[in-house]
Parts: sequence; structure tokens; C-alpha cells
Amino acid sequence: MRLVVLGLSLSSSWGNGHATTFRALLSAYAARGHDIVFLERDVAWYRDQRDLADPDFCRLCFYDDLDDLARFTPEIAEADAVIVGSYVPEGVAVAHFVQQTAGGTTAFYDIDTPVTLAKLARGDFEYLSPEVIPGYDLYLSFTGGPTLDLLERRYASPAARALYCSVDPMLYRPLGGETRWDLSYLGTYSPDRQPALERLLIAPARALPDRRFVVAGPQYPAGIAWPPNVERIEHLPPAEHAAFYSASRFTLNVTRADMIAAGWSPSVRLFEAAACATPIVSDIWEGLDAIFAPGSEIILATGTADVIAALARTDAGTIGRQAQTRVLAEHTAAIRAGQLETYFNEAKTSANPLTMTTAA
Repeated sequence: MRLVVLGLSLSSSWGNGHATTFRALLSAYAARGHDIVFLERDVAWYRDQRDLADPDFCRLCFYDDLDDLARFTPEIAEADAVIVGSYVPEGVAVAHFVQQTAGGTTAFYDIDTPVTLAKLARGDFEYLSPEVIPGYDLYLSFTGGPTLDLLERRYASPAARALYCSVDPMLYRPLGGETRWDLSYLGTYSPDRQPALERLLIAPARALPDRRFVVAGPQYPAGIAWPPNVERIEHLPPAEHAAFYSASRFTLNVTRADMIAAGWSPSVRLFEAAACATPIVSDIWEGLDAIFAPGSEIILATGTADVIAALARTDAGTIGRQAQTRVLAEHTAAIRAGQLETYFNEAKTSANPLTMTTAA
């Protein structure tokens, strides 16, 4: 299969979770024998922070604007499938171009589904609008559960399918070494996540001055009062994630408000940490128990006391290993690439009446 992907970024993981998601998925998809071209808008904030300029699993090309994107008309027209990702600049115009040009299956890969739906509900069509959704053969959603029915029923998607994030176990695995922190958190600043971070990490740090904590990620405001025992790392490139998790006795997962409301929205950080056998303390949302078993594969927390109790547990190693086993069985990039291939084959069959008649 020839696949063209227009995504937010593959070259830079700075301030976004899209790059690591695309890297894991597309690397595994290429390993299945497919040819991939990734088209990325050349923007200054990623150009200056690139940590994968020359991937070995696809051809990475940059374009300046919509006019420049037209250079890739032959690739898009001749591809067996074309994916447009969420948060692609001028995504609605890109959708129109792709749907008018592509000769194969078209798909929208929403790595931010609950955020997208909240934007659509308030008339914010930054990268997707209701009128282009029916024009995509597939809506590949970061969120599963009831959201898939909503996408088909309310927004007329021909086929909404869950395509959760995943992890490459060759890159994310236990590295051993010294434990540096009792509780870590890796994530870009988000105003709607900050109250939970205050409750589940900063407040425990104040209550446990002898414990060590760390928050890694960019864009945190200068005015945050970090306790002395909370270390700050401004940016942590993917190559250092496994070492970060391996040096953490526990790690924290905090979910954005829109994703908590929708449920069924596992962050890529959950899978990455679990692949490193690092026990996870997480906030609570519907569908999480379908990803990890509470108590034995993940620890759930609603407040500061829950985190303090978690840090006192002596079975951290067991929890981490059981989560790792679950991830390796269900959430690797190889498994996700197989799901994507199945979705494309189903969409191709559905779009071909002759094939459907023959199969019947």
C-alpha cells in the first residue's frame, strides 16, 4: 500500500504528543511492507526543535502553505490511502484538497477527539468542520466508546473506528538504574490539567518534603510556586522518555477535561510508562478500566491522600510489571498497525460494490 499522511508533526515532539504517536504507528506500518510519505507544514516552532529530521520508515517532506502543498498532488492522487491528522494547519482547506484529489481511501486521524468535538460544538472549526467529516471514508479516533456512535450519528461519518495511541516496545522498555524520583509527571502545560496536577503532585510534594518529584514538559507559566522537592525539566525528547520513566518509582497520568468527559481516551503516556514497567497513578475516567485493571495494573486517585497512600505501597514493582504485560499484549504499535490495515481494507471493500457483491 502507498500511504500519504498529512499530520501536525513527525519531525518534532516539542509541545505535542502527535509526533511520538505517528512515529510508533507509521514505523510499524512500514514494517508490514507499506510505502509511506509524511507531509508536514514547515512552521518555525517545530523547525527549531526537530528531533527526527530523517526517519528511516517513511519519506518526510515539508510544505510551506496550501499553494506549496499542491506540489504533492501526484502523491495524494495516486496513494491507496491518505490520512489527514488533527491540528493540521488550515485543516479544513487541506480536507477539501485531499477529498477532491485522492483516488484512494481518505481518513481523518483525530488524536484529540474530545477536544475536536468540543470545538465543533462551539463553532470552532480550526482544523475540522462538520461539512468535511462525511467526505472522509474513515474517522480514526483517539477516543473509543460512545463517541464512535456520536461521530456516525451526529456528524455522518461513514465509518468511525477507534485507533488508540500505541507504544514501540523497542524504544520504551525498563532500563534499570537508579531511582531518582518517587513520582514523576511528563506533559505539556494545559490550564485544564493544572488543577489536577496541583492536587495529585504539587500538594503531595508539599506534604512529603522528604520525597522527590519531577515535572517534565514545556510552557508552564513562570508564576507556578513549585515546592523545593519538585524538579522541573523544560523539555524531554522522546529518546529520553524510557530513562525518565525507568528512574521513576511511580509516574502520574493527568487527563484533559474534555477527555475525562468523553472517556475512553487513553494517553500515549499511559502506554509508554507501562511499557517501561513504571507503575502509574492516574485520575479517573470512564473506560480506563478497559485499558488497565484498577488496583493491579494501575492505581486510581481522586485527591492528595490517594497519592500519598500510593507512594507508601510496597507492591509497586508488581503493578508495573502487570501493566507492562497488558500493554505488550494489546497496545503495541505493531498491533495498532494491524488494526489500521484492517480498517483500510474494510473501507476499500465498502466503497467497491463489485467487491461486496462478489464477497456475498
